[in-house]
Amino acid sequence: MFELELERTMDLSSPTVRGTAVVGLGVAVPEPVVPNQVVADRLGVTPEWITERTGVKQRHVAPAEKTLVEIATEGGRAALEDAGVEADSIDLVIVATVTGEMLCPAAAPVVAANLGCDHAGAFDLNAACSGFLSGLGMASAWIATGAAERALVVGCDLMYRVIDHDDRSTAGIFADGGGAVVLAPCAGEGRIGRINLASDGGRGELVEATREEAIVRMNGHDTFRQAVARLCETTLEAADDAGLTLDEIDLFVYHQANSRIIAAVGEKLGLDPAKVVDCVGEYGNTSAGSLPIALGVAREDGRLKPGSKVLLGVFGGGLTWGAGVVEWGFDEEAVDGPE
Repeated sequence: MFELELERTMDLSSPTVRGTAVVGLGVAVPEPVVPNQVVADRLGVTPEWITERTGVKQRHVAPAEKTLVEIATEGGRAALEDAGVEADSIDLVIVATVTGEMLCPAAAPVVAANLGCDHAGAFDLNAACSGFLSGLGMASAWIATGAAERALVVGCDLMYRVIDHDDRSTAGIFADGGGAVVLAPCAGEGRIGRINLASDGGRGELVEATREEAIVRMNGHDTFRQAVARLCETTLEAADDAGLTLDEIDLFVYHQANSRIIAAVGEKLGLDPAKVVDCVGEYGNTSAGSLPIALGVAREDGRLKPGSKVLLGVFGGGLTWGAGVVEWGFDEEAVDGPE
């Protein structure tokens, strides 16, 4: 009886779907900057040893009194200003993070309150280094179906606080920071394409942090192999979904885990190095914060332009990974959202 009634009242063959676009970007990284020499001295290695294995030359580290919520709020505020929209027009706030200070409340409601997103739904999303792209896909779907008009997606982590500073497999890699984007509806098919996400919990032990220890432990060798294989796989899938060849994509922005991973993916796929963003040297691995930071770097150096076809790819603990193609920017006259 229920199935018959559902069939009569719902037309599932022609859903109402709108396009979505990124309309604002903001980055927030704390000070001070910690050079490799500081980390190397503790590990008993040279600064060059760290750079050769990871690409990292320095990292931003939040002072003890600085909270994740504060940095996430800074990134969100910068994105709102960049979009030129008021905070109270935001219907949804997602904060992708694994390093929130509190079990409850989540970071997102506090960030929303700090910004003045007084009526927004808000929640945290934990997909490790894949969190920002996961949030982007979720928020885009909400807007596409009309469940929200505008959304703020924040990716932010303070990873330097959850590592063993005597562990050579992690101490030289991780850092603090993040950023955010504002999403809005647009006419036509939209600028944010399909976001493909995947996981393999059977290999979750490769990158893990228990609640008791609250320290990230990583099998570096096997994680490297999985990251390269999965990023290559998901890149090809995302390009195919977008109806593009790899040569037709203007910019490849991968999770900034390790320069060697990014280089290996580019080499296996035959990507033009000039099209692949690598800011690991200056920012380290900020987990969910790395994609917005990398987008900000690419915009500053002129590679990220309105109309650019950008492939976003991630890999992180879980294991989780995914990719999608975004056409950067939007035609202001085409945006169909509230003023």
